[in-house]
Amino acid sequence: MDMIWDTSIFLGKFLYYFLESVFYKIIPKKKKDVAGETVLITGAGSGLGRLMAIKFASLGAILVLWDINEEGNMETYRMVKEKEGVKAFAYTCDCSNRQEIYRVADQVKKEVGDVTILINNAGVVTGKLFLSTPDDMVERSFLVNALSHVWTYKAFLPAMMKANHGHLVCISSTAGVVGINGLSDYCASKFAAFGFAESLYIELRVLKKSNIKTTIVCPYFIKTEMFHGCTTKYPFLLPILEKEYVAEKVLNAILEEQTYLMMPKFVYFALLLKQILSSDMLFALIEYLGLDTCMASFIGQSKAGEVQTEAERKQL
Repeated sequence: MDMIWDTSIFLGKFLYYFLESVFYKIIPKKKKDVAGETVLITGAGSGLGRLMAIKFASLGAILVLWDINEEGNMETYRMVKEKEGVKAFAYTCDCSNRQEIYRVADQVKKEVGDVTILINNAGVVTGKLFLSTPDDMVERSFLVNALSHVWTYKAFLPAMMKANHGHLVCISSTAGVVGINGLSDYCASKFAAFGFAESLYIELRVLKKSNIKTTIVCPYFIKTEMFHGCTTKYPFLLPILEKEYVAEKVLNAILEEQTYLMMPKFVYFALLLKQILSSDMLFALIEYLGLDTCMASFIGQSKAGEVQTEAERKQL
């Protein structure tokens, strides 16, 4: 009897949420007001982080900008302060260092207050074949791309839990759901970030903290220095994304409280194929899409502002 009852409840909920999702596809959700919300963005000193800061500033949010690159971060600070009435605070923070994250987080809580929207955007890319990737770069990939999310959540989630109000944003990657040649450490760290954020989403639902929202973003390569030199075989299927486009899509996903955002939409279809194809069929698809050679001309520059050495610029 329990199984019949549970199944009936499940089917009822499933149908309700399905119809709800269809409804919101036709009539989009009303976008939430973020004026006065305190938005912390890691990796704010360039690229996607900078664009998101500018967009949130235009909506009246209080900006907290983190980056290891002080010069780039201050440039972002100056850009957002050009908008009248914007409150912004810039902090130099090495997101690969747990103790520094906690120290700067304490400083933010004292000087600014509780963070209500946390955007973990900082990331680094090595771009080497696995056996050519130094151990310290593997460790750094995990420290910045995955473990920094853990430490920032530890620092800022308690206040969100107490208020039952907040929004956690994980900038993962298509490389966080599909393996890509030449990105073994990056893929592993982004898979970890995706899994961590998804697990926390479920945990918060179980704890009845439904007013703490989660958005997990998985874009394909973006036209920033971070992925400079990467190529795509068929741009109409997997384009190298314009950072302005990605920033706008991420902003809308946050404002509409969308849990998952993958770009381009072909990624959703590719994930379905990944589950049903044989390994040989999957590899044939990888070759067709050019994912086997997309990193061959990679040059790159980390979001930490550390330009890679000539040795790191060799083609794979």
